[in-house]
Amino acid sequence: MIIGQYVPGNSLIHRLDTRTKMIIIFFYDIFVFFANNAMSYGLLTLFVVTTIVITFIPVRFILKGLTPIWFLIFFTFLLHLFLTKQGPVLFEIYTIKIHQGGVIQGLVISLRFLLLVLMTSLLTLTTTPIEITDAIEDLLHPLKKVKFPVHELALMMSISLRFIPTLMQETDKISKAQASRGVDFRTGPFRERIKAIIPLLVPLFVSAFKRAEELAMAMEARGYRGGEGRTKIRELTYRKLDFLSFLLFAIIIAVLFYVRG
Repeated sequence: MIIGQYVPGNSLIHRLDTRTKMIIIFFYDIFVFFANNAMSYGLLTLFVVTTIVITFIPVRFILKGLTPIWFLIFFTFLLHLFLTKQGPVLFEIYTIKIHQGGVIQGLVISLRFLLLVLMTSLLTLTTTPIEITDAIEDLLHPLKKVKFPVHELALMMSISLRFIPTLMQETDKISKAQASRGVDFRTGPFRERIKAIIPLLVPLFVSAFKRAEELAMAMEARGYRGGEGRTKIRELTYRKLDFLSFLLFAIIIAVLFYVRG
């Protein structure tokens, strides 16, 4: 699973300021919902594909990492395909009617979901957890005036992102260990398969709490006492590349609103 993983590199996307990437991704996730025709969706898809190519991260690695997401995308498409009753009937299977509106709605919602996941994943793929923490803390800095724990919130979010791939690897390791002992997760009645998951969940939770305790002890051993008075080795600064990225993104959004009209 690619969400939460970092792939080292020296591409243009890797060298962007983390705040630039977060702001662009935030507004991209909003403007995805403004697309309303093939040209606007094509423009947004082209933007994501071009960004992935620029990162020099193998496309196969990204697509393979989205394996858990493909099921949700396909399930979303089927829901709209069978439940949306708009437009003419394309074909009928017994009492089930497939409408043109259901096909279009299913494709649109599935594409939106895929674009959102791809664009959001690029943040963690090209940015270290420390950089994400610093960027979130800097962007939320005005909230410190109202005594909001900005640093602690940013740290919690970055640690959560970092633990996603770790827990996925731990789950895979435990499931293989249980399968070698004769536990069957894939065959049999649904009720039995649910029971078979219990031997997987218990050691997973134990491992997660153990890792969390080890992390807390390591932070305390290094003198971590919260964000008050802490300094940074690297100060975040906007460079020419960041301003060019904002300009290019603004042009793309302007084109988006032009073609959607």
